[in-house]
Amino acid sequence: MGDRSRLCSVWLGSETGILKGVSLSRKQAFNFCNTSHLSRDQEVRALCWGDVAESELLVGCVDATVKTFSLEKGAFTESRRCGDPAEGCFSGLAALGGDALVTCAESGALRVWRQEGGDEPVTQVDAGKNVCRMRQSPANPNKVATGGKENGLKIWDLQRPEQPAFSAKNLRDDWLDLRRPYWVRDMAFIPDSDKVVTCTGYHQVHVFDPSSPQRRPVLEAEYGEYPLTAISLTPDGTAVAVGNTQGHIALLDLRKGLVRGCVKGLAGGVRGLQCHASQPLVASCGLDRFLRIHSLEDRKLQHKVYLKSRLNCLLLASQDLQEGGATAGEAESEVKEEEDEGDDVWDAMEQVEERQKRKTTEDNETTKKRKKAQD
Repeated sequence: MGDRSRLCSVWLGSETGILKGVSLSRKQAFNFCNTSHLSRDQEVRALCWGDVAESELLVGCVDATVKTFSLEKGAFTESRRCGDPAEGCFSGLAALGGDALVTCAESGALRVWRQEGGDEPVTQVDAGKNVCRMRQSPANPNKVATGGKENGLKIWDLQRPEQPAFSAKNLRDDWLDLRRPYWVRDMAFIPDSDKVVTCTGYHQVHVFDPSSPQRRPVLEAEYGEYPLTAISLTPDGTAVAVGNTQGHIALLDLRKGLVRGCVKGLAGGVRGLQCHASQPLVASCGLDRFLRIHSLEDRKLQHKVYLKSRLNCLLLASQDLQEGGATAGEAESEVKEEEDEGDDVWDAMEQVEERQKRKTTEDNETTKKRKKAQD
């Protein structure tokens, strides 16, 4: 299994609790789990790298457990309980150097866990109710952002967690002086600045600048008419890719707030979206069970992989996505078929045969009239 896991450059979590790895160079997909003991309690809701070398994956499940997956061994090496399932699913997961990790539940329980702390968190913060997403700053691992439904953007310094370092203010009232609701679905830290960009359930994209005295967005833009579910910065940091519940993905310019272009081909709501760190590529997954990778330059489809399960999240390796493929002399070029996940359910269903439709009295009368007319 270790040989397989080292080949994969794209990792995905499914509703059925399967961790999936995809090798784009070999055009293969692999399942990393015991398919005979699958349940909804193991549904994967969050993925992140466990170390800088990207040799370990942290997998957050619905039952409030965080599993450690070793790419070298190709197997899960550790599992620990981080919270209570009654607090809701994980809305974010991040590594904090060494053996520490950060979790955030939908209830707003933002916690830091360390090995020496045992089963109790060393730091706990209440980020408010209905948290939809927690993201870690790539430049400063101790800085995280949270937001949710009627729970505005907050930036926390985990070294000083008594109160948020920045708390966004609600949008201004509309032209009828009515309060505008807000619903933060995802966010991203803009590199080389203190700014944070968010997408909302009301098809809005906002840019906040904690370094300025203004707590409201310094840039507002809209895309489409449907709730936005995911956001990711392009490698140059000048634009963002956003996806919505209808399977639409667009590139928005952060300098003017205008749409650069759209990505087509998706057939279901977007749940996972990530731009590669160095290549002009964007990967997406969601309800249609496909992993798709598009080019950011011409927005054409580069790769498309069917993975059989509805997908919740994805994670890209920082290396070239085409690396780690077959070496010279190897002939494995066929697509690796996954183990059947739901065929047993369909096979166990009772087969229903279509019955012949009975002729009604009106049909019989119509037939008799036609015969008389022909005579």
